[in-house]
Amino acid sequence: MRRVLVTGVRAKTGAPLADVLSARGDVHVRGGTRDPSGVDLANVQAVPFGWDDHDTWGSALNGVDAVFVVRPDREDTPELISRFLRSSDPQLHVVLLSEVDGGYFGEEEWAPRVERAVHESGRTWTVLRPTWFMQVFSDSRFMLDDVVQRGVLAFPSAGQSVSWIDARDIAAVAERALTEDGHQGRTYELSGPEALSLPETARQLAGALDRPVQHVEITLDEALEGTTGFARQNDAGALERVRLGMAGTVTQDVQAVTGRRARTFAEFLHEDAAFRPASEWRRG
Repeated sequence: MRRVLVTGVRAKTGAPLADVLSARGDVHVRGGTRDPSGVDLANVQAVPFGWDDHDTWGSALNGVDAVFVVRPDREDTPELISRFLRSSDPQLHVVLLSEVDGGYFGEEEWAPRVERAVHESGRTWTVLRPTWFMQVFSDSRFMLDDVVQRGVLAFPSAGQSVSWIDARDIAAVAERALTEDGHQGRTYELSGPEALSLPETARQLAGALDRPVQHVEITLDEALEGTTGFARQNDAGALERVRLGMAGTVTQDVQAVTGRRARTFAEFLHEDAAFRPASEWRRG
């Protein structure tokens, strides 16, 4: 039986990945989290894991064949991941959740340095570079409250489109990379099957909710208001890649790896409970 560690098992990609891996029957899934008591996933062994608690690394990694690494968004991540992988078995296979590049980053910038920490670890690796997650719309920490309660999709798009991707499709690619041969040394550029402008994204949200939703174009400074330091720099880079059109590229890597096309935004909205029509959430 193959043993897989999923770091960030409660995260947007970690949770669906653990779910699909545990359903296979031939994979033992270890879910790394700071609070194992908060994990409620069938057939997943929740284990203590924290990037700042190095004492948890050994037991989390012990005996595993592959690890899914959800990067922590912090300045020292390249060094942290390098140290983490040095503590692992040299035969370990690493699948790193990275981010869309599009030629934006310089070689010594943060995201390429994180990837390089994996490349130079001496372990086999696969890198996943998804565009923006559809799940940002169903998370109250991001856009859900503004969209559902206020009917406003405020976003600095500069007129560019985004090829939104469902986190479940990222998880489906990760599952294959963690359990099958043939993915070593590969970097997959992951997107949804269509590029949507922000006004069209708002129209589809409005249709799902059965209430008006309007895209409001804001400036980059307005979008970054209240953020500082590394978080501001990181968010600015993600938004700037949208404004430059780099987040709107449509790729076929999800279908090439999994054998089926990625979900559309309309399918995501239909399936996610956060987007019940207004008549239903008013009652609920």
